[in-house]
Amino acid sequence: MVALLRGNRTKRGSTGQKHSLPHSSVLWDGFRHHFGRSGRLSTHPLLPTGASMATNTAFDPLPHLLLAVPLVILTCKVGAQLMRRLGQPPVVGEIAAGILLGPSLLGWLWPQGQDWLLPDAVLPYLTALGNLGLLAFMFFVGLELDLGVVRRHGRTAVALSLSSIALALLMGSLLGVGMYGFFAPENVDVLPFVLFIAVSMSITAFPVLARILTDRGMYKTPVGALAMTCAAVDDVMAWCLLVVVVAVASSGSPVEAVATAVLTIGFALLMRYATRPLFARWAARAERRHTDSVVLVVLFSGLCLSALATEQIGVHALFGAFLFGTVTPRGTPAIDRQAARLRAVTVPLLLPLFFVTTGLKTDIFLLVADPLQWLWLAAVLAVAVLSKWGGGAAAARLAGETWRDALSLGALMNCRGLTELVVLNIGLGLGVIGDDLFTILVLMALLTTAATSPLLDLLRRERPARVRPARVRAARVRAAHEQPAHERSMDDQFADRPARAR
Repeated sequence: MVALLRGNRTKRGSTGQKHSLPHSSVLWDGFRHHFGRSGRLSTHPLLPTGASMATNTAFDPLPHLLLAVPLVILTCKVGAQLMRRLGQPPVVGEIAAGILLGPSLLGWLWPQGQDWLLPDAVLPYLTALGNLGLLAFMFFVGLELDLGVVRRHGRTAVALSLSSIALALLMGSLLGVGMYGFFAPENVDVLPFVLFIAVSMSITAFPVLARILTDRGMYKTPVGALAMTCAAVDDVMAWCLLVVVVAVASSGSPVEAVATAVLTIGFALLMRYATRPLFARWAARAERRHTDSVVLVVLFSGLCLSALATEQIGVHALFGAFLFGTVTPRGTPAIDRQAARLRAVTVPLLLPLFFVTTGLKTDIFLLVADPLQWLWLAAVLAVAVLSKWGGGAAAARLAGETWRDALSLGALMNCRGLTELVVLNIGLGLGVIGDDLFTILVLMALLTTAATSPLLDLLRRERPARVRPARVRAARVRAAHEQPAHERSMDDQFADRPARAR
């Protein structure tokens, strides 16, 4: 039974095959399979309906969803709260919870239970709901991305960010060339594989970084402001580079790749110079003419349609949701209220489903089976840390920052979080990487994100002032009185003065 389940899990994300999780076309095939034609009867029916009992052939996913959805949400919430108590970003606990629900723990300890709680036939529905949460998350990333911060901090912050990105891309490309013969799936060319590894090394989690700085009260400090500026530039550059990777990997010829890139640029310009002013004009009148429910519907429909547009262009749907967030007006009360309502539903209820679908594709036993994989994990961690932390710290130091601030900035830029998981799922869905490398990169993202807070604790710790005991001070004063005035140190002369004279 264990071997059979292991085989099924491997087929779900085997090396070299296209994965269904990030792409809508295969999800539609899953829905059509369950609603358009009969499927097999579930081996673990929870609450079978009358129709399923009568025909003994139809599969009803609703009972399984009613169990799987709250299980995933509650598990991720517990993990997030536990990590928060330990001083970690909540996303670390959510990522860990998703991995624990997958074959790395639950599937290893209780494979029958995992198949009962999260059966294969339910995964397309969990994936569809999780992708909606992910689209909303990318919308909020675009909405919170303030490029005005880049202009306010000038060319220095941009130079620092570009320097760290350039080093990460260079080291990531060299790593990708070395890994190609070991990890590249069949029929994947060198260029898309190397480009994807390079981009995955250059990621900085802008939303997680903002949360860490806010929790620590560093958001408005010079180091925090500089880190947010660099993260904003990193985000824009990383998504632009990822568009290139997706275009190269999903196109059959260079002409198709160029056409995809041109259409993507055209759509971005259309959103920036046509949709944005029209949307801003409508939002200004929405406070007086429309109810809050209408604004909420417009926001959600807009992000979905924008995501559909980029999916049809040939890049990922997430780019469309991100672009729609960047053109959504900020500072409008109606927009702000409904964006908060949308976040209150999608992020805590739908986004955890994305974590569990990621966890089901992360199998640590793929590393256990081959000790060489652990050496590759160490190499990936070394490149990730040296390129982002080392590169960011060195660039900040050359720009005139103190060693303490430079190392703090590098540690913040090394935080990858959920943004890295999004990138990795795109690569897995395109077939650019396989399950083994996906697992290595997920562990890298988890470890580098979890290391951010402890590193900041170490670097930003205030050194307590050394206070001399009263008896020591009195002894020094008495000894100082016995010395000539010209031989006494400045500290002793200061200690000898009355308090009012100081």
